[in-house]
Amino acid sequence: MPLQLSQHVRMGQHQSQQMKLAPRMIQSMEILQMQREELEERIEQEIEENVALEDEGREGEVTESEDATGPDVTADPSEAKTESESESGEVDREQDEPVVDDVSSDDDDVERLKEAYSDLWEDNAHSAGKPSVNRVQDAGERYLDTMANMTAREPSLLEFLLEQWGVVELDEPLRAFGEYLIGNLDHNGRLQSTLAEVVQVYGRQVTTEESLDVLRLIQQLEPRGVGARDVRECLLLQLTEATPFRDVLTTLISSHLDELGGNRLPVIQRKTGYSIELIKAAREILLHLDPFPGRRFEHEVTRRVKADLTVGRDEGGRWLVQLEDERQPRLRLSRQYMEMLSGGVDRQTRDYLKKKLESARWLMEAIEQRANTVKRVAQVIIDRQTGFLEDGPEAIVPLKMQQVADVVEVHVTTVSRAVDGKWIQTPRGLFSLKSFFGGGTTTADGEDVAWEIIRLKMKEIIDNEDKSRPLSDDALVDALGAQGFELARRTVTKYRKKLGIPSSRQRREY
Repeated sequence: MPLQLSQHVRMGQHQSQQMKLAPRMIQSMEILQMQREELEERIEQEIEENVALEDEGREGEVTESEDATGPDVTADPSEAKTESESESGEVDREQDEPVVDDVSSDDDDVERLKEAYSDLWEDNAHSAGKPSVNRVQDAGERYLDTMANMTAREPSLLEFLLEQWGVVELDEPLRAFGEYLIGNLDHNGRLQSTLAEVVQVYGRQVTTEESLDVLRLIQQLEPRGVGARDVRECLLLQLTEATPFRDVLTTLISSHLDELGGNRLPVIQRKTGYSIELIKAAREILLHLDPFPGRRFEHEVTRRVKADLTVGRDEGGRWLVQLEDERQPRLRLSRQYMEMLSGGVDRQTRDYLKKKLESARWLMEAIEQRANTVKRVAQVIIDRQTGFLEDGPEAIVPLKMQQVADVVEVHVTTVSRAVDGKWIQTPRGLFSLKSFFGGGTTTADGEDVAWEIIRLKMKEIIDNEDKSRPLSDDALVDALGAQGFELARRTVTKYRKKLGIPSSRQRREY
C-alpha cells in the first residue's frame, strides 16, 4: 500500500520583539562617539553638501548655489527626484532616512572652475579661453616659491641607502644586486632572509663570494648596523677603533648577550675573567648602541590633542565642567529655503527641501545631544574624582562606567561612547576622560583604593629598595601588605610589568 504524505499549512499570528535602530538614532550614536576633530570635519562636510544648513559665522558669504536672484535649488528638476518617489510620481511618506542629492550640473561645475582659476585666464575677448602666458609663468613662480618654503620631507631608509649606494664604485651587475639587497632590508635595517635565499630569488648569476662582498659594502653605509643578519651582527658593526672597551664588547656581544640582558654579571665574570667593574663599564657603552638603526627613519605623524572640556571652580568652590567649542560652527537652518518651502514651489522641489531641512535638523539635534551627554558624563566623573584635582594622583578613586551610567541614567555603552577620544583640561594637565576609570581593591581597613594608587605605591617601594638586594615579587607582596594592600603575587607581577619595571634579578646592581 503506497504511503500517502499529507501536508498541513497553518496560518496564524506570532508576536516577537525586534530592536531596529532608526537612522536618526544611528546618527546620534555616531556623532556622540566622534572625536572633536572628526566632528568638525563632519560639520564642514554637511555644510558643503546640505543647502539647508548654514553656519552663522558665514552669514555674509555667498554660497555656490546662490546668485543675485536667490538660491538655485534645482538646476535640473529631474535630478532632485528622491529615491522614495515611485514611477507614478508619488512620494513614500514612510521613508524616514534623508537622501542627500547632487543637484549641481556639469555646466555649473565648469563655471565654478573658471571662477576659481580666473587669474590664469585672459579677460579680453581676443584670447578668451586661452591661458595667459604671463599669468601662467607667475603662477609657476608662486608655486616654486611655495615649494621652496615648505619643509623638506625626511628621506626613507631605502632612499637614504640608495643615495649612498649610488656613489659606490662597483661593476654594474653587482651594483644592481646591491640595490636589490637594499630593497630586501626590513624597517629595522636588517636582512629579512638569509643571503643565500636572497641570491636564489634574485635569479641572476651572483656567486657566494660576490654576494658577501656586496653585503659588506652595504654594511659600511650609514647608519652603522644596517645590512646585519641578526642583532649581534648589528651591534658588532657599530663598534669602531675609537669605541672604548672594544675587545670586551666584542666578547660580550658575541658570546654573552643573553647573560648580559639577564644581568647575570657573576656568570660572565666566571666565564671571561673580566671584573664586574669592567663588565659594567662595557655595558654602559653597549646601551648607547642601536639594535634597530632603521627605525630612526620612521616618521610618525603626531596629532595634536585638543581639549573637549575644561574644568574649574565656580564661586562656591565646586568643580564645574565646561565645553570647549569655540571653533565649532554655529549651525542653523537656512531661512531662504524655509521661506521657499512655505511658498509656492512645485511638489518635487518641496519634497527635496523637506528632506534637506529634516537632515539638517537631525544633525543639529544630534550635535546638541552629544554636547549635553558628554558634559553630563564628564561632570559626574569630576564629581567623583575631586580628590585627584585637589590632591593629585594619590587621591584618585576606583570608578566604573556603570556607576556613571547609573547617575546620568543612560546605558553604559552611551558612557563608553561619550568618553571615547574625549580630553579634558584640568589644573593638573590634560587627561583623557577614560583615564579616570579603573578598578581597585579594598584595604584591610575597608577603604576602596584605585589600582593607580597601588601602582604608585609599588613604584615608590621599588625606587627606595636596596639595589644590591632588590625585592622579589613575593617581597613586594609583603611590603604592600604592610601598608594595608592585600594583593596576590600574580597581581603584583602584572602591575610591575605594566610599569615597565624589570625583575629583581635584572634590577640588581653589583
